[in-house]
Amino acid sequence: MRETQLRLWEMGVSESKLCPLHAQLEEKYRPLLSERPELAERVSYRANKELPLLRLYRYKEAFAFTLVQEILQLHKDSQPLQVFDPFCGMGTTLFVSALLGAPAWGVDRLPVGVFVANTLLQILQLELGALLQAYEQLAPQVNQLPEAPVAEDVAIMRVAFDSEVLRELRRWKTAILQLPSPVQEAMLLLFLSILEPCSYTSKDGQFLRMRREKTPANPTELLRERVLMAEQDIKRARMLGWQLQSPAVAILGDARALPDPPLKGQPNLVITSPPYVNRYDYTRSYSLELCFAFVKNFDELRSLRHSVLRSHIEARVALEEQPPHPIVEEVVTRLRERRTLLNNPRIPDMVTGYFVDMERVISELSRVLAEDAYVYMVVDNVRFDGEMLPVDLILCDMAAQAGFETKAIWVARYKGNSSQQMGRYGRVPVRESVLVWRKSDA
Repeated sequence: MRETQLRLWEMGVSESKLCPLHAQLEEKYRPLLSERPELAERVSYRANKELPLLRLYRYKEAFAFTLVQEILQLHKDSQPLQVFDPFCGMGTTLFVSALLGAPAWGVDRLPVGVFVANTLLQILQLELGALLQAYEQLAPQVNQLPEAPVAEDVAIMRVAFDSEVLRELRRWKTAILQLPSPVQEAMLLLFLSILEPCSYTSKDGQFLRMRREKTPANPTELLRERVLMAEQDIKRARMLGWQLQSPAVAILGDARALPDPPLKGQPNLVITSPPYVNRYDYTRSYSLELCFAFVKNFDELRSLRHSVLRSHIEARVALEEQPPHPIVEEVVTRLRERRTLLNNPRIPDMVTGYFVDMERVISELSRVLAEDAYVYMVVDNVRFDGEMLPVDLILCDMAAQAGFETKAIWVARYKGNSSQQMGRYGRVPVRESVLVWRKSDA
């Protein structure tokens, strides 16, 4: 790994500065680490921005169409595939699998993700012109319709919109819900996609931030633009020969306690990316969509927030829950010792809860997957108050306890640190990796 060592040296850190346990873990997995810089664009949503249909809804935590395509190609000559994604998000894994003839299913705890995943599959099958016809039917009558209910008691809803824009959006929701399925679902997806540009907010890191200098878009005009984009995308998809070759479905569920599979047989290929332990709270990032279509009030939103994987700072940890790996225990202990100095004192609880949850996820994967199944998991290492967490290596260690063998760790890219971290502790490379596991038949 000369190139990796060079990167470490160039960025001002040597492996001798790692804590002994971390250094031992790096040495243990060194033979399996390989740099794959061509994957840098594929582990993020950026590569989907120009693709038909997948560009219609900006789910910024998704990975790329081409990553799923490459992995499916690697396994195309093995036994018939059934693909599973326990954190399916907007459904890129399901979408690509269905196009390439591999039955697929996924779960997600966030209802907006499950909705988008299923609806993208429906849009692909719509007749050309169906969405534009629906829009032109609804637009003249929108101003005469009543305002649909939304979760008005959520704080962000009281400040995110100009009052007239909010009224117009609520009337559009009423109009869309009059449509028949699947045009209704398709139009609702496009409607959800315009909420952020019609607001004073911006999805920025771990929050939905207010941008008072922003000029919100006109809902009726922007929705028409999205309808025309969708019509263009359906046409482009047909020209590319995109057709659903196999069934695919997303269901609302929890990767820590997987529901009964909707397809017969056991999945033998997992392509997924769990939430990173980076403090991002998806129930905040997607709060506008949730408040418009998936929760009725703040209590429901808060309940959802406390039911997702504990990757954010509102994570709650029970007294009996302890870090499930020695390095996690060591880092959490150090962070607790200087809790008052942390920019958020809840970080130790979040780290503990995250790895407890991921241990459960890995156990569930071991339970439901077929023997010799492969798992491809995109993960991100993190650094808190100077303490590095090698998430990729820790998860590989935990997976070994559940009957998985680590076949490879593809390092897609090295990410920087916040200016605050670099100022206090120096610049240290943080890996974003694809873990490759095989379920052992032992």
